[in-house]
Amino acid sequence: NHHQTYVTNLNKALESHVAAVASDDVAGQIALQQVIKFNGGGHINHSLFWKNLAPAGSNEASLDRAAALVAEIEKTWGSFDAFKKTFSAALLGLQGSGWGWLVKEAGNGAGLRIVTTKDQDPVVGGDVAIFGVDMWEHAYY
Repeated sequence: NHHQTYVTNLNKALESHVAAVASDDVAGQIALQQVIKFNGGGHINHSLFWKNLAPAGSNEASLDRAAALVAEIEKTWGSFDAFKKTFSAALLGLQGSGWGWLVKEAGNGAGLRIVTTKDQDPVVGGDVAIFGVDMWEHAYY
């Protein structure tokens, strides 16, 4: 499947990286960085995406199950509807392929924010992804 391709390619790249390190092939290590980032990010992003899915109308999808998150969203954006509008606008503004994320900012007392990442880049820098939306065109056909 689609996600498995990222896992397979990541594992191949990591095996090649181990060989490059063992043979002191610095150029080979550098050449693998983008492949590892792309496929590793694809694996991380899709893993989180699948964990956050629930059937519409199910108990798992109920806002009541995430009362603390909803309260933080309302504190940050004023209402859940305002968050949805802001989140949608940010994601629709993404040029090309990528992901849209609701993240908890790094640091004590930090709040929520919306970020977008290009291609399969994962959320980095200490922010914690709460959920993500795949904005690659393949996700919609």
